[in-house]
Amino acid sequence: MGSFTALLDDYIESLVQDDVCDMKISVLKSSTNNIMPIFKREFVSFFNSPIAYIFVAVFLVVTNWLFFTRFFLTGQANMREWFGLIPWLFLLLGPAITMRAWAEEKKTGTVEFLLTLPIRDWEVVIAKFLSALVFLVVVLAFSLTIPITIAQLGDIDLGVIIAGYAGSILMGAMYLSLGLLISSFTRNQIVSFLFSLSVLFALFIIGSNNVLSFIQGPLASVMQFLSTATHFNSIIKGIFDSRDIIYYISFTALFIYLNVQSIGSRNWR
Repeated sequence: MGSFTALLDDYIESLVQDDVCDMKISVLKSSTNNIMPIFKREFVSFFNSPIAYIFVAVFLVVTNWLFFTRFFLTGQANMREWFGLIPWLFLLLGPAITMRAWAEEKKTGTVEFLLTLPIRDWEVVIAKFLSALVFLVVVLAFSLTIPITIAQLGDIDLGVIIAGYAGSILMGAMYLSLGLLISSFTRNQIVSFLFSLSVLFALFIIGSNNVLSFIQGPLASVMQFLSTATHFNSIIKGIFDSRDIIYYISFTALFIYLNVQSIGSRNWR
């Protein structure tokens, strides 16, 4: 009798687990179906104006020119100098990509319609974030001709190249999530751009030697840790430290969460 009861309990537990699993899959499919239309709309909108093509052209021209002018002088077959330019370009590119994400929606009034659709706030935020991130990855993908060219001129460390691109994507994701958050606070794209640029620049330089030379003690260590440059410089050396990865993922998740809360508060009314 006891064994029969145990078998019955196991059977009931398996049914409950199956129901929970089916429910999770159903929720995941529902969220994906809600996210994809907004993602496609946002991503396509980048290419419906000349802004996207200007971004790509400026990014490639500036990085290639600055990199190759020094590349032939140093004579080293690596991309460390190129990846060193990325944080500075992303300071402009990140805010430029995200400045209209919420500000334009508020200005035109479409945000009211968007947020009254039968979709969750976090799904809208994730869709906007993913569209911006995929666009940034596309921009980076156009630079793959650089490592291909360098490989023809000498031996390159493929691991360092992969680490550099991975670090660029992680840092870009953090920049975009912060830019989206700031865009949700204003109706003006220029204000969104300038404020995002200021905050990102502050996060970038607080760990520099010029700033830390005036600060001593534990505060200096905290500022160095909070600096985006500290973690990025570590990654582009080919060092995959879990602390650097956790740093970027944590702050990206935090800014996305705050963005959801900002939109959920309906400050746009």
